[in-house]
This record gives sequence, structure tokens and C-alpha cells, in this order.
Amino acid sequence: MRNRYDFSSMTALICFEAAARTGGFKTAAREMNVTPAAISHQIKALERDLGCALFIRRHRGVELTEKGAFLLVALQRGFETISDTVGQLRERPETVDVTIRASTAVSALWLTPKIGAFWRHHPGVTVSQIVSDVPGSAGRHDLCIRYAIPQDNGEEWRPLFHDRILALGTERFRQEHGIRSAADLLSAPLIHMRSEDNDWTGWTEWFAALELPAPRGRSLHVNNHMIALQAAQDDVGAVLGWGGLLGHLLDQGGLVRLVPESIPSPAGFYLTTHPRASAKARLFADWLVGG
Repeated sequence: MRNRYDFSSMTALICFEAAARTGGFKTAAREMNVTPAAISHQIKALERDLGCALFIRRHRGVELTEKGAFLLVALQRGFETISDTVGQLRERPETVDVTIRASTAVSALWLTPKIGAFWRHHPGVTVSQIVSDVPGSAGRHDLCIRYAIPQDNGEEWRPLFHDRILALGTERFRQEHGIRSAADLLSAPLIHMRSEDNDWTGWTEWFAALELPAPRGRSLHVNNHMIALQAAQDDVGAVLGWGGLLGHLLDQGGLVRLVPESIPSPAGFYLTTHPRASAKARLFADWLVGG
């Protein structure tokens, strides 16, 4: 398959430009750190490919033909554009100042809007998110948002919010199933979060904390909190959620608090900072915790 650009060998074109600009094969060879024979070979191959002479060979050097001069002008324009672009890229490298790890739900519901607000105050700080629902420290990151109990793992743990676990659903779902108290949820359809990687509070634990029996209604089991929330918005069932994490969603009315009862979360949402985090990463961390 032919290249979309009708180019001869780039090596040959570069050798030709050097020879034409310096006025000789020997001078071009010294500039490119090759032999004069190598320059001559590349230019002969280029002339064969183009079907025309580019130089007039003389005893003391070479002179450009009319077609050679035409090609030189075109090459120099192109090389100058490439050189300017490369120079601009070197002056503005695409560096990432802060890398932060979070779950899908935390990223979508809490972190991403926070990043947008942060950039209004610090537009020059670049932020990269690692979105993963598998706990752990795989991969290099400066900051991490964890739903956990603080551990002595060499990182700095700072609380973001430690809120209560609420029963959530749509207003239509509440009215359809006549839900007024936590006891009414025992026979209602419920969405259960099941994941081997996250020790989240489930409906059985939630009811037990309220001194109620295990639920007996229809169940939907999923392993992703965002899918669970979407199912609840589609009136599939009630779902458990954290008030602080889901505040924006509740404010929009997509989900409502179904009953007044709630339980304290056994763990909190914490921001951990790697010991080798940069000054800009720590600036972002301070902004998140303070905001």
C-alpha cells in the first residue's frame, strides 16, 4: 500500500537538502556525519526516483539545476515548519502534575466536578485520573481517594467526608410501594452491591443496624455502584448510598431519600497522599480537603 504522501525516501531528501544548502557533497557529509559517497548514493537514488537531474556535477563542486532549486525551496519550507512545531512542543511538554486514583462512582459523582472547580483557580496544574473499582495501589499515583479505615501504610490519610448511609430511590418508586419507614423496605425490591473487592455495607447489615430482620423482597445484584444508582433511577429498586458522595445527585432530584432512618458509615472517604507526591499534587490535595 502506497503512503498517502507522495514522498521519495526521507533520507534521500534530507541528504539532498544538506548538499544543496552547503554547496557540496563533502560539506553535507561532514554535517550529517556520513561519507561523501553515502551522500552521493542517496542523491543518485533520488534523481532516479524523480526522473530528473537535481545537480550539475562540476570539478570543484555541484550546482543546482532549475528543478533542484525548485525542490530545495519546497523542502526548506517544509523543514522550517516542522522545526518550528517541534520547538514549540519542546517548550510546552505535555507533563502531568497530579495523578489521582478513585473509583468510578467517586470519580463521576464527586471528583470530576471538583477538578473543574479547581482549574478555575489553578488553570496551569494538569490532573490525570486513574479510575478503578479494584482496591489497591497498583500503578503510580500521587493521591488516592479510598473508602476505608485509615491504615499505617506510609501514606498520609486525610478525611474528605464520613457520612451516613441512606436508602435511596425515586419518588415514583416510593409512592408505588408505599414506603414511609425502613420497615416498609423489607418487602420492596432492593438493589444489592456485591463485590469481592469492596467491603461495603449491604442491605442486611443496614437493616440489622436498625434492629430489623433481613429483607425478603425481590433483589437485583450488581458489582458496580454507578450501575446500581442508574438502576435505582430507572425504578428497578431501592439502593444504599452515602449522603456526602451523592449530594449533587440528590440535589438534582434524580434520587430521593426514601425513609428518615439511616446508619453511620463504618468507614469514611479519605484522601491519601504518596510520600513522594509533588508540591502541585499537595496543592491539589489541600484544595480537595479544604473544599
